[in-house]
Amino acid sequence: MKTQLQNWSVLLAVLLGLQATPAEPLRTVQVRTANGVLEGAVSADGKVRTFKGIPYAAPPVGPLRWKPPQPAPSWTGVRKAIDYGPRPMQGRIFSDMIFRDHGPSEDCLYLNLWMPENRPPGKLPVMVWIYGGGFAAGSTSEPRQDGVNLAKKGVMVVSFGYRLGVFGFLALPELTKESAHNASGNYGLLDQIAALQWVKANIAAFGGDPDNVTIFGESAGSFSVSALMASPLAQGLFKRAIGESGAFFGDTLPTKSCAEAEVAGVKFAESALGTTSLEALRAVPAQKLLAAALKLPWDHFAPDIDGYFLPTNCLAIYAAGQQSHVPLLAGWNRDEGNFRSFFTNDAPTVENYVARARAHFGANAGAFLKLYPAATDAGVERAAQDFAGDQFIAYSTWKWLEMQLQTGAAPVYRYEFDQTLPLPADASPGTEPTAPHASEIEYVFEMLSSKHLPWRPEDRRVSELMAAYWTNFAKTGNPNGPRVPPWPAYDRSDGYQVMHFSANSSAAPDAHRARYEFLDHLTSPW
Repeated sequence: MKTQLQNWSVLLAVLLGLQATPAEPLRTVQVRTANGVLEGAVSADGKVRTFKGIPYAAPPVGPLRWKPPQPAPSWTGVRKAIDYGPRPMQGRIFSDMIFRDHGPSEDCLYLNLWMPENRPPGKLPVMVWIYGGGFAAGSTSEPRQDGVNLAKKGVMVVSFGYRLGVFGFLALPELTKESAHNASGNYGLLDQIAALQWVKANIAAFGGDPDNVTIFGESAGSFSVSALMASPLAQGLFKRAIGESGAFFGDTLPTKSCAEAEVAGVKFAESALGTTSLEALRAVPAQKLLAAALKLPWDHFAPDIDGYFLPTNCLAIYAAGQQSHVPLLAGWNRDEGNFRSFFTNDAPTVENYVARARAHFGANAGAFLKLYPAATDAGVERAAQDFAGDQFIAYSTWKWLEMQLQTGAAPVYRYEFDQTLPLPADASPGTEPTAPHASEIEYVFEMLSSKHLPWRPEDRRVSELMAAYWTNFAKTGNPNGPRVPPWPAYDRSDGYQVMHFSANSSAAPDAHRARYEFLDHLTSPW
């Protein structure tokens, strides 16, 4: 009688919404890879199967710290692949990053797969995502870049962790000396090569097409895509490329030579850790090493021109036509920068705007003020914000597109993300809606639910459209397809068409080309 009453009380609680119904265990699936059998799971709705936390390289710890990634060890029996691996060692640098893994670790070289459970006949196109975070932060476990909804569109999505900060990009003379390639400093980028090699070797076992791989990434992930296209090590590992906000062109993240990076590395090791001995540095506990690195600016450790992954700078590689000749889709967001970076602590007035323009551009100030005009105080913030975004992200991405257009021998598509985020209920009066850096990610992945914002019907339309274009491009090398507005290729003959994503998404000729040409004139060594 007592048990019966308990059962009735549980049922009543469920009906009243006081207690959740017990979750049914997920159905599992197994796949044999070159290293052993993996067990993944099928989503609760039965539409997507996932494999998470798959080791694609050996843990880069102990004597493998600051070594190129080594092959992953094999295992016996069945390895569970239902949870994310640890995220790379990092500090709390960007407040918009939310992680679902179990914490940071030096042992971070794991990848994840999403694929439709009932896939169409044939091999699935593969989309390999590279997260952003300035090469200092990031993880595959962020909800906004979950691959579940893209997989429902008939593609396989892969994401992977790669080493960051001092763990991924320290260069030292002793590291260069021990290298078989006389190179050091780009271990995080070499991790990306290893992940792509794992995809090439193993993805067919999951139903993916190793000969139809699209790499795509945002911010540092987009910089990585531009570098992977330039690197001879990545040739043949992907068929198409997508870049969201950023590339190794311009001054946003300039690449040092290996020698310059070595000097910076020695200075760090001596001042922060009291030694340049490689044996001693590899014995430093990971948390102590991270704490020392976090005392420097977050972008202190970054990719260099090591002569191996990057034989020279990206501009020279693309100018010579030595990059991967693959279709490229790239663009940026309307509000990549903030007007404050132009004014610092000065009031945003016309007087201050003109004064700072003259101080910054000298003889070119007149041209700047024509291209970024502001006749009233009310228009100054917009003009300064446009310039800040161009200087930070837009110019480098534009230059990447231009160089690929000139020498890439494959179609190029350009976009601008103009969709402003809905303001939260507690936004201050007078707050202007913006389309800031990284705000397109949840739209591309159809993961608006990852953020608690008052999403509107137009947000959902933009998200559906971007996901359709991105997956169309992964399937065919062309974003166009059924039930989407036409997106012309980006080229001179058609006015350099740009797809604008907004409540009324459509393509139009580039209205700001003169701005980027102006910045190019100031930046380009050619």
